[in-house]
Amino acid sequence: MTFLDEPAPSAGQERLYAEDLADDGYVWDLTRVWAHQPEAKEQLVKLFDATADAAGLTPRDKAVIVLAQASAIGDSYCAVAWGKRLTDWSDPPTAIAALTGGEEPFSEREQALAAWARTVARSPGSSTPQDIQRLRDARFSEPQIVALTIYAGLRTAFSSIDSALGARPDIALAEALDPAVRTAISWGRAPE
Repeated sequence: MTFLDEPAPSAGQERLYAEDLADDGYVWDLTRVWAHQPEAKEQLVKLFDATADAAGLTPRDKAVIVLAQASAIGDSYCAVAWGKRLTDWSDPPTAIAALTGGEEPFSEREQALAAWARTVARSPGSSTPQDIQRLRDARFSEPQIVALTIYAGLRTAFSSIDSALGARPDIALAEALDPAVRTAISWGRAPE
């Protein structure tokens, strides 16, 4: 459970809870955080979608970015959620590689995305012209590079907000994750 009290009932809170219940059968811990500001979450999700679209990101690209970013900052919630997605879309070794910085199952494009996501998450001030060139070499245009940087930065902010307010990966979500993938996660907050 988060560090916050249960959010006051509102149309936005009810909408977020109903979406979780319909999709997963339970309310996610992070939804309990964002239900205090449902409009902000909905606007943030729209911005995630808009920047991912502007960058030309596939669902797998987004998973690679989020897992690289999450592992870089010890965000176990996004690591669990997106580790499950990437496992379902590919296989456990691919999710493990994304969490541990492995390059083997990934294209040059995906390797460039993962490296950039780790830089944005860990130390954006350490970026270099060579980092940008690597993205260009992966066939990203400069407008796409800006969009994917916004996406990676927003994902890092999202993770920071959830972690700061005590959101923990949900037990049901963590238990549904492949055990080998679960072992590869750098745990910030453990499931509750």
